[in-house]
Amino acid sequence: MQYFVYILECANKSLYTGITTDLARRFKEHQTKQGGHYTSANPGKRMRYFKKYPNRSAASKREAEIKKWTRAKKLELIKTFDK
Repeated sequence: MQYFVYILECANKSLYTGITTDLARRFKEHQTKQGGHYTSANPGKRMRYFKKYPNRSAASKREAEIKKWTRAKKLELIKTFDK
């Protein structure tokens, strides 16, 4: 099963990183405050980045790596995605 790592921009301009098997469903959950503790208080506004991975293990490792990054480094990744 394929997984996606994504970065979501929240209503408060923060960046939330997560994994999912269904980007559209997960984005809707984040928008409607059903997507987890953080996004229930800071709803999703816009999907800024995503990348497909072959399995949960690979996606989880990448998610953990990105979560350790500074905001500036995440924004650099998003810039490469927007090109």
